[in-house]
Amino acid sequence: MDNNLTPKKIVELLDKYIVGQKDAKKAIAIALRTRYRRSLVSEEIKEEIVPKNILMIGPTGVGKTEIARRISKITNAPFVKVEASKFTEVGYVGRDVESMVRDLARISYEMVKKEELKKVEDKAKKAAEDRILEILIPSLKKPKTIYDTPEEEERIKKTKDKFRDKLKQGELDDKTIEITTNPPKNAQFMPFIEVAAPIEDMDSSLKDMFDSIMPQKKKTRKVTVKEAKNILQEEEAQKLIDKDKVKEKAIQRAANDGIIFIDEIDKVVGKSTSSGPDVSREGVQRDLLPIVEGSSVNTRYGILKTDHILFIAAGAFHQAKPSDMIPELQGRFPIRVELQPLKKEEFVRILKEPKNALIKQYKALLETDGVDITFADDGVEKIAELAETINQETENIGARRLHTLLERLLEDISFEAPDLSEKEITIDADYVENKLNNIVKNKDLSKYIL
Repeated sequence: MDNNLTPKKIVELLDKYIVGQKDAKKAIAIALRTRYRRSLVSEEIKEEIVPKNILMIGPTGVGKTEIARRISKITNAPFVKVEASKFTEVGYVGRDVESMVRDLARISYEMVKKEELKKVEDKAKKAAEDRILEILIPSLKKPKTIYDTPEEEERIKKTKDKFRDKLKQGELDDKTIEITTNPPKNAQFMPFIEVAAPIEDMDSSLKDMFDSIMPQKKKTRKVTVKEAKNILQEEEAQKLIDKDKVKEKAIQRAANDGIIFIDEIDKVVGKSTSSGPDVSREGVQRDLLPIVEGSSVNTRYGILKTDHILFIAAGAFHQAKPSDMIPELQGRFPIRVELQPLKKEEFVRILKEPKNALIKQYKALLETDGVDITFADDGVEKIAELAETINQETENIGARRLHTLLERLLEDISFEAPDLSEKEITIDADYVENKLNNIVKNKDLSKYIL
């Protein structure tokens, strides 16, 4: 995490995408800065500083998930979003809670691997070019002998340089050549692995054993030079990075910077009065407890300790209260923030202000068909007003209501856009009223359409 990411800066960055919810943003910003501060303290005290896990409480569509997703991008941290309702207690059919830690390790590995591949990009590119040149100029493969004259070596060098220039300038891109590549590791065993055990759960040493006992059959195919550049560069890059170091670095990053967002935590809270899947609710909480408290999970990249992973849980808590969670789990989420339901004023801002505002998205999409669509202020206000009304009278789904309204509002324009003769359209209050008012007034119909 960058030293310049102060709590105020983090909130400022979140404000670009999420409207309102100041308390939640502030809590998140402090938690992230605390992680950065922890990275600077002495090793002796570092292990004692536990993350301040956060419980976000609020109805759907108010920004809980978006806040969590954005902080992972801001900090470039490994991030996993899971739904608590998908987990089942050990002994039941379903996902076990440790799978989210394995997912985090996998994502962290991919992040680190991408960074390491970037570092060797130039070397890999040159190595790929050399392999292509050997195919284009067969004499390059000929081993040097004592009979080679300086003149012959100079001639070959000039030919190679000439072809390399042509290669770099793309003059040979359409030429077809035959290349030989290595198959992905464990390719022969993939069907067996998928049936016998989830690949994430398989021990790394077992995978290595498969690699050693199964010969890797090279694959020969005909491709264009342009395709060969990409294929061979990727293969050469894979050779240049140290996979063991990538795994080690990935585990460290996941352990110290990883973020796991547990959505719908309220779905596994509360006592069930019926038999069936709900009987494992409290069991799921008890299974979650050691993960959140701090435990060691075996992943294909190494053992990942969860002690310093930041856990953010969220739920609407309509039918249960946070106090209904088992006490031990409650204690592992010391920071609680309540996100407020969105009203007309917030809807107007959501439509217009964020970098990824819905109006900006629809405008950009329709511009690809040459349609210039303008949203008048009174039109935006009317959309926001209808969203608030429908949320109050039917199911409150927060800002997600705007997606449905806009899709319905612009349905005809989107369909006719390529063939429209009038390419400039203004969406004002009257336009919104004509398109949506009948549906909104018909409450039974709006339940299904909006």
